[in-house]
Amino acid sequence: MKRGFSKGLRMETSSETVVERPLNLDAGLAGAHGEPHYAIVDIGSNSVRMVVYERLGRAPLPRYVEKSLCRLGDGLAETGAISADGFRRTVEALRRFRAIADAMGVTRVDVTATEATRRAENGPLLARAIEDASGLTVRVLQGAEEAHYSALGVISGFFRPVGLVADMGGGSLEVAQALDDRVGKHWTSLPLGALPVEALLKEGLNEAKRHIDQLLKNSLRPSLEMSCLYAVGGGWRTFAKVHMALENVSVPVVHGYTLPSRAIRGFAKYLLRLPPEKLSALPGMAERRARTMPAAALVLERLIKRLQPERVVFSALGLREGWLYSQLTEAERYLDPLVEGARLIGLPLARVPHFGPALVAWTATLFPGETPAETRLRVASCAVSDIAWRDDPDLRAEESFRRLLRLPFIGLDHAERVFIAAAIHFRYAGKPDAPWLFPAMELLNRAGRKRAQILGRAMLLAYRLSGSAPDVLEKSRLIIEPRSLGLEVSPTARAPDSEVVAARLKLLAVAMGIRRFEVVEQH
Repeated sequence: MKRGFSKGLRMETSSETVVERPLNLDAGLAGAHGEPHYAIVDIGSNSVRMVVYERLGRAPLPRYVEKSLCRLGDGLAETGAISADGFRRTVEALRRFRAIADAMGVTRVDVTATEATRRAENGPLLARAIEDASGLTVRVLQGAEEAHYSALGVISGFFRPVGLVADMGGGSLEVAQALDDRVGKHWTSLPLGALPVEALLKEGLNEAKRHIDQLLKNSLRPSLEMSCLYAVGGGWRTFAKVHMALENVSVPVVHGYTLPSRAIRGFAKYLLRLPPEKLSALPGMAERRARTMPAAALVLERLIKRLQPERVVFSALGLREGWLYSQLTEAERYLDPLVEGARLIGLPLARVPHFGPALVAWTATLFPGETPAETRLRVASCAVSDIAWRDDPDLRAEESFRRLLRLPFIGLDHAERVFIAAAIHFRYAGKPDAPWLFPAMELLNRAGRKRAQILGRAMLLAYRLSGSAPDVLEKSRLIIEPRSLGLEVSPTARAPDSEVVAARLKLLAVAMGIRRFEVVEQH
């Protein structure tokens, strides 16, 4: 495979047939109970990490994470081999990971290794030592594979992403294209990981810039134009965390955090000017990342200068999740990651898991002309609509809003997180001016806020009307006219607590800007 990018490439959308994602909410798959856990071990140039996932599926939920800082890439450029200490620590880490996986009942553990292992002359010896000590087989990924799986990780973690994926690890930098549901043909792998760039910086900042710029110039042509750059890797995740902490952002979640390229370059230059003691003291800065943060900041800043994207989106998903995604069937890959994650988190916590799918059908008439992007938010909101029923009634609106802003959803941006959290806030009778809604609600425009309130009030009405019984809900329907709102119900559905049902219908009417409303019994 040829490295580098095609001259003059301008591809913002896939030219292949667009495949719509199914948005079904299957309560029959409400939990992962009985399904085996799945684990991935990633042997990187800086650290070795094991992630145990709840199951092998479209929305990977980490059950357990452990990392060992083995720094396999230390001294590799000078000696050509992994040091004895790094070798030993890695073998010991894999023995421990295997023991933990066995104790947790994990039935499958995949092990991948990247730049340091493939470059080191004793890399094959390390792979054999790991297999002898733990029984685990190591797959050493080549640069093309590493770039491919990193891009797949972004494809798995966002809603139909289009852009360049840059993954900076401990030993190398991989760049590839994410084109909706597929990885583009063009990629590159460069020795610009945290450890080699850290070594470059010892020769001076200007010399490091010159070296990095030359490598990027030789591999990334300036005619390449894609408006979005997806940043993957632990160093860049920490970069985002520090920026969020200093800016006191309302949704402090790395995945989906988006900034204009100009802001990224300015912040990177600020970090590069800080002395080590001040860098280490920054909020959000993990102690183990402070040493390599200048390298991460420098590579990101020079990469943006070279490629000129409009914005940078940080991704919490990368090579590991891309590898996991590649193990799925084609049908599983086309499941919506947000809907699947909301289903796995929300339905097992509900009093009646089958009520969520009934609620999806019942709310389908609320928004005429609803787009697929809007539908997926409504479906996900219905999936998590009973998430706080065990909480104190006075705390449900606030607690659910705060929780949903931070739950490990994928396939959405920060504004969409706020939409789902706000909808559930209104589902629990929260007020539009509740102080905890702000400043996060400012990420939604006026139309988005109104939609969230309407959906939340409709869910509140549905739960009160039916008592969480799908059969009762299915015997009712909303009748929406330009100037009136009606709720048609069977006599059985209306009999209990009819005054409270009418009060909830009034809240929905107010949210919709409708004055006339009534409950009508079916005959």
